[in-house]
Amino acid sequence: MALLKLADAYPNYKDEIFGGDDIKGYDVYAGNNEKIGSVYDALIDEQGSFRYFVIDTGFWVFGKKVLVPMGKVQIDYDRHRLMVAGMTKEEVERMPEYNDNMTIDYDYEERVRNSYRPTAAAAAAKPAYDRNNYTYDHDAELYHPQDQKIKLYEERIVTNKNRQKTGEVAIGKKVETQTAQVSVPIEKERVVIERTTPTSTTEVTPGATAFQEGEVARMEVYEETADIQKQAFVREEVNIRKEVTQENVTSSETIRREELDVDVDGNPVIK
Repeated sequence: MALLKLADAYPNYKDEIFGGDDIKGYDVYAGNNEKIGSVYDALIDEQGSFRYFVIDTGFWVFGKKVLVPMGKVQIDYDRHRLMVAGMTKEEVERMPEYNDNMTIDYDYEERVRNSYRPTAAAAAAKPAYDRNNYTYDHDAELYHPQDQKIKLYEERIVTNKNRQKTGEVAIGKKVETQTAQVSVPIEKERVVIERTTPTSTTEVTPGATAFQEGEVARMEVYEETADIQKQAFVREEVNIRKEVTQENVTSSETIRREELDVDVDGNPVIK
């Protein structure tokens, strides 16, 4: 039963399995809430099932890496941590060490399993098996996770509005010229001199002004002239303001949602 590293089995495991999260680097805690290391990797069987987490114990046990079966682990995705119940430093020191270059065969896995099996008597009570007929179902309590949370993700459309400048409107004035004509009636005085011949032949007595030479009368003569001027008046008023109008912008996007896909092998009872 060949085992593959997480990235070899699922090159896009962050998006395909963990919704963009990377489980590598999650903190690992024992049942007493003591930090014992971090997730270094995970091992997957040929059918794509998770079998082990590789735990780097860091300074807890001098950087030793060990395998923890999936059934012994509870994953807390919200706090990015793994909980391994009942693991002690003495147990880790007795466990077989893991390294990247080693070959994981049946004998090595048996050494790992014996580290987690409760007692020799319990192990002896199991049905007989050997390297040729062993399956992970023989140690269901080690490899079948209990109460595991699976996050199902969905995409939602989130709208926002950005205010941006679309242009400017400059308001100015320009002067146009045109020729205007206006008519103004004016008055002019003129002197009219009328001479008449009297029809009476009655003799008159010459007065003091009779038979005199020089000016005998004066009359002033007036006329109007047009006084045309230009004056400025308010022709109209222009009020400038901005108005805000609203319109609905409709956009269509393709969103994704994860649904649970249960693959059943055999006749298990599923609630």
